[in-house]
Amino acid sequence: MGKSFGFIEISGVAAAVDALDIMCKAANIEFVTWERKLGGRLVTVIVRGDVSAVTEAVEAAAARAIKKPVAKAVIANPHSETRRMVAISASRLKDRTKAEPVQTGTPEGEPK
Repeated sequence: MGKSFGFIEISGVAAAVDALDIMCKAANIEFVTWERKLGGRLVTVIVRGDVSAVTEAVEAAAARAIKKPVAKAVIANPHSETRRMVAISASRLKDRTKAEPVQTGTPEGEPK
């Protein structure tokens, strides 16, 4: 996947998930990580891909998310220190997901 990063900072976890869904549907990008601050009241979603795809995804989320983003950014050719910072965040997410398995599939009692 490309070298560009896209960032959407938005208020609330539900709004962040909505923004990520919009971004993934709008363009060929990949979710990298997210950072939750203030108990999840402020969430930054980070994606990557080609600069045109990342730009399209960020703009789509900014226009259609259930809340207006607090901030948005596209970094077309991030510095190595920026890439390292994002990698550290992604590794923390990976460590958390190993410790907390995510359930998938249909919950019991719901039709398949």
